[in-house]
Amino acid sequence: MLRKRTNRALRLGRRPIPAGDKPGEALRPQANAAVACGWGRLIAGHTFANPADIAQALIAEQPGQRDIAFYLDKPHVVVAQAPHQLFVDPSEAYRLNLSSYRPSKAARRGFTIRRLRTRADIAAINALYRSRRMVPVDPAHLWASRADRQLIYALAEDVATGEIVGVAMGLDHAEAFADPDGGSSLWALAVAPQAGCPGIGEGLTRYLAEHFQARGRAYMDISVLHDNRSAIALYEKLGFQNIQVFAVKRRNAINEPLFVEPASGADDGLNPYARIIVDEARRRGIMVEVIDAENGYFRLTFSGRSVVCRESLSELTSAVAMSRCADKRVTLRLLADAGLHVPEQVLAGTAEDNQAFLRRHGAVVVKPVDGEQGKGIAVNLTSSEEVEAAVVAAGKFGDRVVLEQFCRGEDLRIVVINHKVVAAAIRRPATVVGDGESTVGQLIDKQSRRRAAATGGESRIPVDGETRRCLAGHGYRLDDVLPHGQSLVVRNTANLHTGGTIHDVTGQLHPSLRTAAEMASRVLDIPVTGLDFLVPAVDGEKYVIIEANERPGLANHEPQPTAQRFVDLLFPRTRTEDSP
Repeated sequence: MLRKRTNRALRLGRRPIPAGDKPGEALRPQANAAVACGWGRLIAGHTFANPADIAQALIAEQPGQRDIAFYLDKPHVVVAQAPHQLFVDPSEAYRLNLSSYRPSKAARRGFTIRRLRTRADIAAINALYRSRRMVPVDPAHLWASRADRQLIYALAEDVATGEIVGVAMGLDHAEAFADPDGGSSLWALAVAPQAGCPGIGEGLTRYLAEHFQARGRAYMDISVLHDNRSAIALYEKLGFQNIQVFAVKRRNAINEPLFVEPASGADDGLNPYARIIVDEARRRGIMVEVIDAENGYFRLTFSGRSVVCRESLSELTSAVAMSRCADKRVTLRLLADAGLHVPEQVLAGTAEDNQAFLRRHGAVVVKPVDGEQGKGIAVNLTSSEEVEAAVVAAGKFGDRVVLEQFCRGEDLRIVVINHKVVAAAIRRPATVVGDGESTVGQLIDKQSRRRAAATGGESRIPVDGETRRCLAGHGYRLDDVLPHGQSLVVRNTANLHTGGTIHDVTGQLHPSLRTAAEMASRVLDIPVTGLDFLVPAVDGEKYVIIEANERPGLANHEPQPTAQRFVDLLFPRTRTEDSP
């Protein structure tokens, strides 16, 4: 097989890559090549003469890793060596001919691309991979191989925040296993679901293509799931062409969705907040019965015990605890009585009463007493006219409306399960980045589509009175063109359902904030809650608590183990090894 591949390269007019020490000596391809990539091994199937050896290499996969045998022209023969342990990966392979590839002249907007530099970069890569439910890399392996020429990790960094919002790994085949064809490949491409900049996936792909083109490589290959239409459309736009090579993987828990039929068609309508819990329950052998997929209701049963849930709201949350959280006035009064810091709040009254409250605080927030998902909330109102208009708008989402002291600070959501902090994240309002051509309205539409795609349709930016008021406060209208590279906040609230983004800060949380959150959950006597804080800094002591959510979206806080801790609460006997 090796001779066949080398001869084909010569027929295509490609010269073998020089060996290095002896001029004119042809590169000797490595036999039975398996390259460690951090998340698993790439097993170069075309370097194996015997299909049984490929199968044995896959069976030797290490726990927690995801090996891939690629470049197989007869995958069924490999699977036949161990049919109960292997399967044909349902992916398509695409190739970019680097001799004809032309770099893009368009500038990147809002992000830069660079190579791996620090250990903090590796932590950011793993956080990103976990958020996309991908296999994390081995930090020790990646750090030790950071200067190797065979592996290239490219990172996309948000210019405004410094966050890592995308990553891709490139593999130089000539360096990795002395490939006589002079090829390369791209693997493990991931873009952060909260990324606000367009074109990150394309930018990473082009970066690696241009890197390998500069090295004189002949092509760059990728493998993509057959139903990932958006990724395939991107690759085809860049000039990739489908090639008939295949991959084989091992049957393991990581790959299970690729070779096991979905448990039930009833799951199809579940949103991400219900699905993350259902998936965790099934992983532990807990029986799942979907009662109402559209509204997120399901029943979990294990060892004779059954619990009905609506997403993260379960029968363990009492009606009293739920009512305390549903009524924002009751929530703050109970927390204040316990000595926790909360903003002043009153029911909306006459225009004169509302104006007196506004004069006392200078700026206020208007919200429905029983609202959720950010509906009807108006923030940082400074005039009586704004307040009265917001009261009318909030009244459409509930019979009672409150005025609340406006407090500046970062919007911090802390998830508490069984009275222990499990996750903390900063929520930022919807923001668009100008390209110098599109109107603000067009940018909002594009960003809204990206947020919807990243969250299963749960996050969109509404174009309503609150959006227009926010834009007006920055001196913009929907039909204005935003200058290239300029960021513009288009909502004053950071709610995820209205296009906000979430950024994990669990490891940075100050002990005082952790203590306040756990104390608040005990005061409200609620087993699962999402507490909304406003803080000057997540690593500081100052805070105010503005709300308690009785049904927090656990999927928003990956990679923190929110679903694991929730199932631990419901079924302690199934507790995982990493549980506290």
